[in-house]
Amino acid sequence: MSGDGSWRRVSREGRRFLRGRYRSLRRLALWSLLESAHTFLGGYAVARALDDGFLAGRTGTGLGWLAVAGAGALLGALALRGVFGGLADLVEPLRDGLVRRSVRQAIGRAVADPGRAGDAGAVSRLTQQTEMARDSFAGLVLVARSFVFTALGALLGLAALDPVLLVLVLPALLLGTAGFLATLRPMARVQRAALDADEALSGRAGELAAGLRDVVACGGGASAGAPVERLIAEQERLTGRLARWTALRTLALGVAGRLPVVALLAGTPWLLGRGVSAGAVAGALTYLVQSLLPALDALMTAVGAAGTRLLVVLDRFCTPQSDSAAATTAPEVAPGVGAGPGVAVELRGVWFAYGPRAQPVIDGLDLTVGAGEHLAVVGPSGIGKSTLTALIAGLLPPGGGTVRVAGAPAQGVTGPGPDLRRTLLPQQAYVFTGTVRENLTHLCPGPVSGAEVERATAALGSDGLVDRLGGLDGAVDPARLSPGERQHLALTAAYLSPAPLLLLDEATCHLDLRTEERAERALAARPGTLVVVAHRISSAARADRVLVLDGTRAVCGTHAELPARSPLYRDLVGLWNARG
Repeated sequence: MSGDGSWRRVSREGRRFLRGRYRSLRRLALWSLLESAHTFLGGYAVARALDDGFLAGRTGTGLGWLAVAGAGALLGALALRGVFGGLADLVEPLRDGLVRRSVRQAIGRAVADPGRAGDAGAVSRLTQQTEMARDSFAGLVLVARSFVFTALGALLGLAALDPVLLVLVLPALLLGTAGFLATLRPMARVQRAALDADEALSGRAGELAAGLRDVVACGGGASAGAPVERLIAEQERLTGRLARWTALRTLALGVAGRLPVVALLAGTPWLLGRGVSAGAVAGALTYLVQSLLPALDALMTAVGAAGTRLLVVLDRFCTPQSDSAAATTAPEVAPGVGAGPGVAVELRGVWFAYGPRAQPVIDGLDLTVGAGEHLAVVGPSGIGKSTLTALIAGLLPPGGGTVRVAGAPAQGVTGPGPDLRRTLLPQQAYVFTGTVRENLTHLCPGPVSGAEVERATAALGSDGLVDRLGGLDGAVDPARLSPGERQHLALTAAYLSPAPLLLLDEATCHLDLRTEERAERALAARPGTLVVVAHRISSAARADRVLVLDGTRAVCGTHAELPARSPLYRDLVGLWNARG
């Protein structure tokens, strides 16, 4: 990505950010202007103390001018206190805005590509990069306005002492500054590449950690670790490049920060020969050593380090989401295209593994679930039941084969907003702080009448729980609810959802038998298709069909016929019956 494009994006967003903060900028500028008075008095008072005081034999006058310089220092300290107040008004809104934008980008990428919902790069942007931007912006604003107003005070002071002093000082300053500016664009490119490598390493390490058990079991440590080693080597190479550019920047700092002093000292005989007083020369040296050169050094250090880093980080937040998200979004497909009549879910030759060398969790699965059907999925723990529901929900991309919901790819985008073709309820029920009504209707895109909510709570048997919570307008505190109560509310919300496909991934495991039966029968009677990961024999017996996953093959049939066809199902039925 070009540095010019980065600068255009960041500068456009920067102008938009600053336009609404003129009051904070005026406050910062006024305090900085007061601080520049301290700079002016510093060198000018030294010159007058020498010429009008000590060199003229008037010690009292010399001490008086030095007292003026001391008063200017106190004035500068007072101004600096006000500067930090104005700085906070700029820095904190920037950080808050970046956090909000980072969250929006992460949600947008997750919606566009659910398989990357755990993208570790998003964590880096939300934590490390937002704080990096905040600190870099604060440091850059602080030293930039210090340099501008310090330079203003110093240059005015030099001109007031004798304009010829500028002839010796300015050329060296401009030469060093030009050399420094020439390093900015290359350093920004290297910084950008370093952040890309950091995010790639973070994402790769997260993927490797997620499949570590399978990697170790398959003996794939060397091949799985090779990409990580390459990324580490790339980071090392980029660090070396940054070090070289930093060395060039240090040279430019030396030219800008030392050459003006050398020029002034070397030109002192010439200056004195032109009638410039010794006090003016001393005052000019004071301006250089105490004010202008330290401010220039701080500015170049900040721009060279924090400035280029800030440009790179902000560009990552300013890059349109479509650059990354659109590339991974599945083609838009209208619901129903290519689907058989009355088909809700269709899997053809689907396989999935948590890593390139891991054993498949699902291998060559063919499955058709009819519209309005009630399917139970059973199998031992870890066999792939939750993986199957995640594939149907579009949270995971299949490693091979196709997964279609209502005739469209499971990960397809059917339009703006959430995919309303299905609702997934995991084992850990989602309940949030808010009213009971909000918790029961958050899956509905439009308004829901009180009568509809009451019919749903009566059907699910959650009306008693709603009453205990204070009715539909009662407050919900998730921490005060039991796991079963949270599941009961989530099941009621799913009942009210307009999605024609409900996926329950052990979403009733904390309910008692009676409550579970009532909830499942109500959800099965609701218009649409129900797929349930069953953990009790009674739940499987209520289904129209049962899918048995045993790690090598899948068997599908009714509860009555499966014991004769599947030894695993026969064993599971015996185990469930033994548990009661």
